[in-house]
Amino acid sequence: MNQKNKKRNNRQKKAIRIVSLFSGCGGSDLGVQGGFAFLGKRYGKLSTEIIFANDNDLASTETYRANFGDHVVHKSITKIISSEIPNHDILIGGFPCQAFSIVGQRNGLNDPRGLLFEEMARILKDKSPKAFIAENVKGLANIKKGKVLKLIIKEFSIGYDVKYKVLHSADFDVPQKRERVFIVGIRKDLRIKFAFPKPVAKQWVPLKKVLLKKREFDKKYYFSQKAVEGLKKSNKAFDKGRAQNIEEPCNTISAHLAKVSLNGTDPVLLIGHEKYRRFTPLEAARIQSFPDNFKFVGGDLEAYKQIGNAIPPVLMWHVAKALIKQLQGK
Repeated sequence: MNQKNKKRNNRQKKAIRIVSLFSGCGGSDLGVQGGFAFLGKRYGKLSTEIIFANDNDLASTETYRANFGDHVVHKSITKIISSEIPNHDILIGGFPCQAFSIVGQRNGLNDPRGLLFEEMARILKDKSPKAFIAENVKGLANIKKGKVLKLIIKEFSIGYDVKYKVLHSADFDVPQKRERVFIVGIRKDLRIKFAFPKPVAKQWVPLKKVLLKKREFDKKYYFSQKAVEGLKKSNKAFDKGRAQNIEEPCNTISAHLAKVSLNGTDPVLLIGHEKYRRFTPLEAARIQSFPDNFKFVGGDLEAYKQIGNAIPPVLMWHVAKALIKQLQGK
């Protein structure tokens, strides 16, 4: 075996093995993997190897496969027994948030999707990795005065020291006002108390940094005159800032960007006088901090859904980097 192959094998042996649940298109996985650039800044390759990924959405798994490889399984986690999942060091998962979000009417544990965190807890119990990272919407911390979050943390705490924190994406150079709960646990026998990464943004990245410079876009991205007239007649009390200030980060984007309405609260762009358009998929991906070379499989509708459901890669990179450093004693 030559020296180059020895070095490569040593790196592979030292790599931190990752299992990813509820992977979606792979925003979290790109962050945990690293080795990408966004807005001229390089997010270095982390000492990780993703050995198993899973999602129940076919289009998302096709996108994942196009960007990461064939280690993704298209199947409900409820149908995957623990022995089918390889041993690993860190488990990651943004368990479905629709049941806990404002858009999802915050049904919480009354919605079957709200119980999928139990599948993540099952894998933790059966496989006992060194650590885990879970993510969900900010609203999870407030449902039933925090009782739902406490229940979830209790499930995750069997064998783990667990901490949670609401992180603001814009504090980590993501051009979006997106706040999410991150729950991180480290196995108790390792005796490591996790410390969340501190904000890095000296100044929030404005939306204008990621907008395309075209003067005209395909007409499908513009709202009709009828929609604009309807907006004029709407109750202004319901306007929560849908027309974005491009000098600030964008408001939170969601999975239904393809169906945004001027009478909703979804972020849109005001072009000139009384002319509105939605973001293109590329702009939406940039708002989420995906690099331009990330490939989304499917049409606009599928791309918007995948992008809106994703964890911002840049934000996940900072959390994963902090966890890995602490596990390695650095």
